[in-house]
Amino acid sequence: MNQTRTFLMFALLAVAYFLFLAWEKDYAPPPTAAASSSTAIPAAADGSVPGAIPSGSTASGNAPVIASATAGASQATAQLITITTDVLKLAVDTRGGSVVHADLLAYPDAPRTHKAPNPAPTVLLDNDPAHYFVAQNGLVSSSDTAPQDQPSHQAVFQSAKTAYTLADGQDELKVDLTWQDAAGLKVTKTYSFKRGSYVIGLDQRIDNGTDKPWQGNAYQQLLRVEPPKAGSWLANYTNPEIRSFQGAAWYTGEKFEKLPFKDFKEPKDQLDSQIKGGWAAMLRLYFFAAWIPPAEQTDHYVTETINPDSAQPRYLIRAVGPALSVAPGQSTTSEARLYLGPNVQGTLDAIAPGLDLTIDYGMFKLIAVPMHGVLSFFHSIAKNWGVAIILLVLLIKGLTWKLTAMQYRSSARMRKLAPRIQALKERYGDDKQKMQQATMELYKKEKVNPMGGCLPVLITMPVFYGLFYVLEYSLELRHAPFLWIPDLSAPDPFYILPIIYAIVMLGTQWLNPAAAGMDPAQAKMMKVMPLLFTVMFAFFPAGLCLYYAVNGLVGLGQQWWVTHHIDREETAKAA
Repeated sequence: MNQTRTFLMFALLAVAYFLFLAWEKDYAPPPTAAASSSTAIPAAADGSVPGAIPSGSTASGNAPVIASATAGASQATAQLITITTDVLKLAVDTRGGSVVHADLLAYPDAPRTHKAPNPAPTVLLDNDPAHYFVAQNGLVSSSDTAPQDQPSHQAVFQSAKTAYTLADGQDELKVDLTWQDAAGLKVTKTYSFKRGSYVIGLDQRIDNGTDKPWQGNAYQQLLRVEPPKAGSWLANYTNPEIRSFQGAAWYTGEKFEKLPFKDFKEPKDQLDSQIKGGWAAMLRLYFFAAWIPPAEQTDHYVTETINPDSAQPRYLIRAVGPALSVAPGQSTTSEARLYLGPNVQGTLDAIAPGLDLTIDYGMFKLIAVPMHGVLSFFHSIAKNWGVAIILLVLLIKGLTWKLTAMQYRSSARMRKLAPRIQALKERYGDDKQKMQQATMELYKKEKVNPMGGCLPVLITMPVFYGLFYVLEYSLELRHAPFLWIPDLSAPDPFYILPIIYAIVMLGTQWLNPAAAGMDPAQAKMMKVMPLLFTVMFAFFPAGLCLYYAVNGLVGLGQQWWVTHHIDREETAKAA
């Protein structure tokens, strides 16, 4: 089977697959109004819309409701305080002590250029309504205490200062927020930061100064809207942020699971489970936020859509801790951790089991993970990701050299048989059975395997997809420059690599002039293949185009050598 024809089939499948993904994101039916499993709750003053914990969600089996603040509580004065470390800059709302904004200082939002040497940092959390994404936490009583009298994420806390900074030479920073009611119940939230770390510790200490026992639960939740899309279909299709998974994810202690925003409306897909040693996250391309309860603790995890009928519903994932009981005059502390940072492969499992799975290569994980490891090894030598990709090409070509040589040898021999096959067509006319028998006899006589060129293509296609996911989802390749390319994870800005690959395909066609035995419709399709691939690769990551351009050049050289060698063999036989 001709190499180009076979690859065309897989390329068309690839194009159809990516077009379908883009169409589904743009034109999928809008969410229908879903029946909520909890009581309808009005919006709070800060714009967040808390949900309710379904009954049975706590270890005690008696679930309190996390409700909005009442009008009186909403009128209480709240403010934003800033917390700056060497890697994070946060805004914490004293209403609930929620983290409502997070800048990742080490990760610029755009590649550094001569015109923009200091681009703005990447924003992970944001309280802007169009990009709403916040991390909330609180305590809620299991008694009949009025919502405004509970230290939930709607209660107004007090802070000693409006700005905190991890000073030079300081390895740890702690920020306290306090709340106290008239009866003597006091809650102190303490956020802990360490130099160089994206993990934030959270302690919620309950001091019961009342004359009655306090019972309730601690909870943590992430609340987010679906990111806005660009105006055109093409802009969405070429934007890796839009193409990537957007939604909630969690770890059950054994299994990693995801829920895209479009499936939040499906009751059968909702999370409602008791999980020990898990975590809850909201994912985006390259970065994520995750609440991580203590590993030995069993929490109740739920997902929910807030205001599903609105133009911009908010999606929630929550972890509710086991029941807490604090006797009068006693105290207890609930602990959790919040991760706000990058998706760096090979480092996250040290924070929590399964956290590395947030880098989701899907069904190609078995190929993508080792490929990322090899790329990282080459990068440690070459100090450039583009050079590392070229070295990966040479490695793969070396490992598959015999297979591809077999493919090129089969193509060359099939090309030489093309006139004889055409003669068989003219002899047998429309008698397909005799034509097929005569063709197979010819193949057997000349020792040619018509399927000999297919195996290498079938092997390289998983490599294609694995590398696609590595280049699209690996943080290390984000904004990685190579020669004229500022970002290997984005399309080539000058389309040089797609054009090079089109030229390689023209060279391949020149070495395989198969028009003699080819159907006219197939022949026309072959002629447009270079244009098809130029257009397709124009929207792919430049790193992937670099891989296939170099792979094509090396393959073209190998094919020329094999074809030339066979021509010499035929000449020697004829002599």
